[in-house]
Amino acid sequence: QVQLVESGGGSVQAGDSLRLSCATSGRTLSAYPMAWFRQAPGKERDVVAAISWSGILTYYADSVKGRFTISRDNAKNTLYLQMNDLKPEDAAVYSCGARPAGPGIGLRITDYSYWGQGTQVTVSS
Repeated sequence: QVQLVESGGGSVQAGDSLRLSCATSGRTLSAYPMAWFRQAPGKERDVVAAISWSGILTYYADSVKGRFTISRDNAKNTLYLQMNDLKPEDAAVYSCGARPAGPGIGLRITDYSYWGQGTQVTVSS
């Protein structure tokens, strides 16, 4: 069983930075593509960034390109999301997901089998 636990959320001012972490336990995720999704109140859960198992392939939603960086440390079984220049519209619950081992990346919720409980990010203007 794969367990994912996010951390690093909080309340910040516009322009500030946060780094989210997603730690795994129960199984090594070095072969699993992973992603960060976010869901704001009243909105659907959308992909923010995704990364292949090797870290070579990455994807970013247009709204976060140039500001967010997804990375992973397979030796530590941890996924990261560095978020810079945060904006009020980035406020949401951020969740990490892991999909079954394989190549490429997934951009849909249904691509992912394992999820964390989420961490809240609040950005005030």
